[in-house]
Amino acid sequence: RKKPSYLFIGSLALADTLASIIFVCSFVNFHVFNKIGFSKEVFLLQLGGVNTCFSASLSSLLLTALDRYISISRPSEYKLLMTRRRAWTALAVLWVTCATIACLPLLGWNCCVLDSACSELFPFVDDNYLSGWLCFIVVLLGCIVYAYAHVLWRARQHVAYMEKHQAQAGKQNTRMRMDVMLAKTLVMVLAVLMLCWSPVLVLMIYSIFARLSDHLRKVFAFCSTLCLLNSMVNPIIYALRSKELFCSLRRVLSHFRRQLKAAEESPEAESTHKSSVIET
Repeated sequence: RKKPSYLFIGSLALADTLASIIFVCSFVNFHVFNKIGFSKEVFLLQLGGVNTCFSASLSSLLLTALDRYISISRPSEYKLLMTRRRAWTALAVLWVTCATIACLPLLGWNCCVLDSACSELFPFVDDNYLSGWLCFIVVLLGCIVYAYAHVLWRARQHVAYMEKHQAQAGKQNTRMRMDVMLAKTLVMVLAVLMLCWSPVLVLMIYSIFARLSDHLRKVFAFCSTLCLLNSMVNPIIYALRSKELFCSLRRVLSHFRRQLKAAEESPEAESTHKSSVIET
């Protein structure tokens, strides 16, 4: 699809996929199995990759919410305001900003270079940087909640308006059903987002002001896997709640099943042909 909405959802899926891969290879490996036999630069590079992808995932959710808000609040001007060029520009700024912020420790803002206090959760990471990154993430989450709340509010207004004008054209009724579907999808995304991110953010904030026990470190390692779960669930929610994406997924699966069935039937047909030739 060429709509800007699909570009933002594609960015979300890309960020979540990359985050899942990097997370499995480095983040869980360090916190769960305590494998620390690598250099400072390698660790900060891996951590920067995780932070970049998670930040880009949240930013993509924010852009998706803004895109949906414009489409509902100003539908007649949507195509003029939200062009593909502007969408690509927004995504480029998003990824460059997230990558720059995430790579600051690798570029020198770390406790080894500055000889400052290190984070208890992340080796080599300066406490001040962690505080700044947490502020950035909290601002992103706040903007997402605010934008999605406005989207849901506008969708609710639209549904109430359409219920009072049931005699209007069927196209408007279709639009109402799309808004209801959108509202339900956004509620699911918000619920999963807050469920997965809240424990990790709370423990990170707590680590800045107090020392963490070994038990809390293990709890943090477990809660970190919830962020991975969020990265895996978000694309599934959008794919299953979008009728077009769901139909495309069904077509792909049906084609795959037909290929498997044809591959299974081919040896049987060949053996039957050989046996008939032998009998003749």
